[in-house]
Amino acid sequence: MEQGKRRKYDREFKVGAVKLATGAGRRVAEVARNLGIHENLLYKWKDKYAQDTLNAFPGKGHLKPAEEELRQTKKALADVMQERDILKKALAIFSREPK
Repeated sequence: MEQGKRRKYDREFKVGAVKLATGAGRRVAEVARNLGIHENLLYKWKDKYAQDTLNAFPGKGHLKPAEEELRQTKKALADVMQERDILKKALAIFSREPK
């Protein structure tokens, strides 16, 4: 038995599917069946979309604005700490008494 490849869906497809599922009188199971996706997957998309409508489904390698800012802040902190450690070592080396 050969395993199928994992399908990837873009943001527009996910948003459209969620809007169809939340639309007038449609059931999630019916929409999922029509789109050829599993019902649980559509429920997950629906929950993510409800949590953050504007930043839902950022895509692979893309972060939400708040997460991106946190990542950049952590990177800047790590750089500053590394520079500080280098300067401490340099100070220790140059402040030694000559023999």
